[in-house]
Amino acid sequence: MVQQRRQELIMELIQQNGFVTTEQLVDQFKVTPQTIRRDLNELAKEKKLRRHHGGAGIDSSTVNTAYQARKIMDLEAKERIAEAMVALIPDNSSMFINIGTTTETIAKALLEKNNLQIVTNNLHVASILSAKEDFHVIIAGGEVRSRDGGIVGEATRDFINQFKMDFGIIGISGIHNDGSLLDFDYREVRVAQAIIANSNQVLLAADHSKFGRNAMVRLGNITQADHVFTNQKPPSEISQLLNEHSVELHLV
Repeated sequence: MVQQRRQELIMELIQQNGFVTTEQLVDQFKVTPQTIRRDLNELAKEKKLRRHHGGAGIDSSTVNTAYQARKIMDLEAKERIAEAMVALIPDNSSMFINIGTTTETIAKALLEKNNLQIVTNNLHVASILSAKEDFHVIIAGGEVRSRDGGIVGEATRDFINQFKMDFGIIGISGIHNDGSLLDFDYREVRVAQAIIANSNQVLLAADHSKFGRNAMVRLGNITQADHVFTNQKPPSEISQLLNEHSVELHLV
């Protein structure tokens, strides 16, 4: 198969699924991983897709990538971020944890801690953390999104506002170069804003793919975080903002 036709078919697969792994494409087209990586890199240079560790996906400012695809995107980076963040959190702490596959990875890493108090609007996070008998897990009320187990709505925001926690653990869909934190669901954003407002320390988890990624709803600004955890050095504009506002950057 000629390269142009293969790349057209790769784009069709990504448009259908939101994300594909390099391994899937190797099996599909019976070529080497090096060939697929070259194809993906060329398509990324043409801004037709966004490269991720182990595969590629398509960005949209209005619709997020499918949940099952996001679970495997940049998973190694998410695990390193989770390990570094959990090292900062002492036993006997209280925390909010919001919606997202990154925060679900953090929840798994938190299982090594003791006597945590958790309020979350993420059913998957609640399920993971409820395995520990010494954890006290509270699920916020509201509407459950079937696509990812997130709980959103005015009732969810009102519920969050009843608490004041040591930490707010936040994941995000995109970060603009002006520091804007961006997401896709207005209702989810309102809940995340309440988490930030009611946390003594805000811990933001964002792998490198979130920098420069667009989404249509503004949550706030990266300068509202106390700590930012990522796996690659952010753009210079972001680094300058973090320095100016004394936000601690953790590169993992």
